[in-house]
Amino acid sequence: MDISSLRKQFDADVASVASEAELRAIRDKYLSRKNGLIQAFLKTVATAPADARPALGQAANDLKKRVESTIDGRLAAVSKKPRADAIDITLPGREPLVGHRHPLTLLREQIELFFQRIGFLIVEGPELEDDYHNFEALNMPAEHPARDMQDTLYLASPLTSATGAPATLLRTHTSGMQVRYMERHQPPVRLIAPGRVYRRDNLDLTHTPMFTQVEGLVVDEGVTLADLKGTLVAFARDMFGPDRKTRFRPSFFPYTEPSAELDISCAACAGAGCSMCKGTGWIEVLGSGMVHPAVFEAVGYDPERYTGFAFGVGIERMALLKWGVEDIRLFYENDLRFLEQFPL
Repeated sequence: MDISSLRKQFDADVASVASEAELRAIRDKYLSRKNGLIQAFLKTVATAPADARPALGQAANDLKKRVESTIDGRLAAVSKKPRADAIDITLPGREPLVGHRHPLTLLREQIELFFQRIGFLIVEGPELEDDYHNFEALNMPAEHPARDMQDTLYLASPLTSATGAPATLLRTHTSGMQVRYMERHQPPVRLIAPGRVYRRDNLDLTHTPMFTQVEGLVVDEGVTLADLKGTLVAFARDMFGPDRKTRFRPSFFPYTEPSAELDISCAACAGAGCSMCKGTGWIEVLGSGMVHPAVFEAVGYDPERYTGFAFGVGIERMALLKWGVEDIRLFYENDLRFLEQFPL
């Protein structure tokens, strides 16, 4: 093959390629020291007539330079062109997977934030409680029928032991922390006590033996039932929206008198009555009432001078009502398909 034919063949080969790999293959085809076409042509120069050798050698070197410059130029152009499988750095990146707080934690933080905004202190206490702070100081002495409502998990006999040590139990509510706080502080008092509580409940759609409560307490001179109602109505609207109606219904709790439960209008039927609200149009949210004078006497407060109100709400129950979840067990089964549905 003469040098002219070799030049034409290179031009045809390089004109049809578009990838870096193909260009490198053409460079090897023409410039390889072992099997390259230009190297093969140079070997034929030695057998050419002596007077023709300089011109043939010069032509071979010119073709070699042309091949090198052409391929280098095409490689530079190809490297600037994005490949089909290349990463487009102008596109927004994929959002990395991050940890997600549990929906019950999210709701607890929302509740705490509401009460912090209106001046409540957040306090926590021991989950392992004694009988006095869990029952007696809250106007529930031994054999009081209200104790049956709690279904307590005792770690020691409910009766005082031979050593005189008080009975030990897993707290059935966080009201014991209210008593502990009042024992150490004089009014005014404005606090909430969130935390886990324990009762001997069977695990089903709406019950679990361990759940989370937030209990609140306000004590001062001149605290009235109107203060209780105003606080809890504002709380319900913050949790469920301003369009939900509220009502207070008489109830009984041994540590409050009078006692009341707060209901909200059913979101499923807008108060018309359905299976969710059992045809009443209302759903119970929390219990509340004015603090019983016997509780003040137990902590050394003057019931003639001070009044107050208390309330307690289960966070799991709030979650069921707020997000329309029908099975409380979903919050504890760690199924990411369920847990990731809730906003951060």
